[in-house]
Amino acid sequence: MTRHFDVAVIGGGPAGYVAAIRCAQLGMNTACIDEWRDREGQPVLGGTCLNSGCIPSKALLDSSELYEQAKSRFALHGVRCGDVVLDLRTMMDRKDRVVASLGQGIASLFRAHRITWLPGHGKLLPQKTIEVRETGGGPVTAMIEASSIILAPGSVPVELGAAPLQGDLIVDSSGALRFAEVPPRVGIIGAGVIGLELGSVWRRLGSQVVLLEAQTEFLTMADAQIAAEALRAFTAQGLDIRLGARVLGCRVRENQVELSYQDRTGDHSETVDRLIVAVGRRPNTRGLFAPESELLLDEWGEIHVDEHCLTNIPGVYAVGDVVRGPMLAHKGSEEGIMVAERIAGQQSSVNYATVPSVIYTLPEIAWVGKSEAALRAEGKECKVGIFPFAANARALTLGETAGMVKMVADAATDRLLAVHMLGPHCSELVAQAAIAMQFAASSEDLAMTMFAHPALSEALHEAALAVDGRPIHIARTRRT
Repeated sequence: MTRHFDVAVIGGGPAGYVAAIRCAQLGMNTACIDEWRDREGQPVLGGTCLNSGCIPSKALLDSSELYEQAKSRFALHGVRCGDVVLDLRTMMDRKDRVVASLGQGIASLFRAHRITWLPGHGKLLPQKTIEVRETGGGPVTAMIEASSIILAPGSVPVELGAAPLQGDLIVDSSGALRFAEVPPRVGIIGAGVIGLELGSVWRRLGSQVVLLEAQTEFLTMADAQIAAEALRAFTAQGLDIRLGARVLGCRVRENQVELSYQDRTGDHSETVDRLIVAVGRRPNTRGLFAPESELLLDEWGEIHVDEHCLTNIPGVYAVGDVVRGPMLAHKGSEEGIMVAERIAGQQSSVNYATVPSVIYTLPEIAWVGKSEAALRAEGKECKVGIFPFAANARALTLGETAGMVKMVADAATDRLLAVHMLGPHCSELVAQAAIAMQFAASSEDLAMTMFAHPALSEALHEAALAVDGRPIHIARTRRT
């Protein structure tokens, strides 16, 4: 028997479950279909972000940072711990408890909003119908009709032909969060966001980490000045980052992985105990729709949508990692809210110019807006203010003085165009910049705002002052 809903959402990750909750808040009878299962085979909500991405990786980043601090930094504060022992099993158990708690929280929200949760694989059919099968290609468990449909299936790791996954020796980002012991030597293909975060975890826990990045420039998505500073910081920490290194192949031998790669100096080989493939993610559209549904994809394999995430099929929307733009959980969530409100007749939109990005290394990298080079390439006349965390009192008390805040404003109007950061707790600081840009603030607006002292956010204030050449706590500044 076919069941009818006002809205049906395929995908229970940050884009999908948030869309479902907002639809329910607006009074719509809502169903959410999701195929994710935990390691015990039980259905869970939260998608990749919660179950094998953002949340477990941040849990391990925090735990590994505490371990490294206990080993090497607590003594600087007069705290002597003696021999520090790593209990990896307990660390992994804590990570799993955090994930489970958040998953249970989403399920309770679904119950509170009377959202129908249908575990299984959802497939879009013609006439706004969805076929639900048991996860893994089992039998059909339900047929759904909905007045509106939201596609939010997320993304999956890109597979690399030169390094096919093999047990716990060659793994993707999910497998790298489940090592049972600290490998002596870890190889990572890809020195982007995922590679750097995972590399930071295992380096802190005692592994020698080498990252092979095919691109010749480091972190091309970030501002070049910030990326250059970050590369120096990560190299000083012990991450072995090799740029322009294209992996040609690998083989497993005696419980190790032998890699062959090529760079500008020729062919090389490397032997590691574990290899992590972290070369990016692709839209999870395989098996999402029947050909006769006529859903349109673009040349990148993403679902084609307009500025309000409407596909070529009336009443069918797509949000999150399967559509254009950065693959970020918060971007997908905001798209889900926008679509829910538009289905309800509201005129919501997403401001894609103020989507913040964060890399949760130490120091953290964060930005909102385009890089200085990209803005100048568009013909924008810019003025720039920079303030180093080395001159920030709070950063000194924390012992985390690497990095800077870089502010870019329009030379004619002074409107804030972008803010780029490298330093402590930048994942939190970047929100202040995003709020300012959302309200079309100028650098002078921030320069005239009073910030608490001592606080890391004073670096943002000083960068705003530096745009006009008048920072207080450094003697010289760059003016553009």
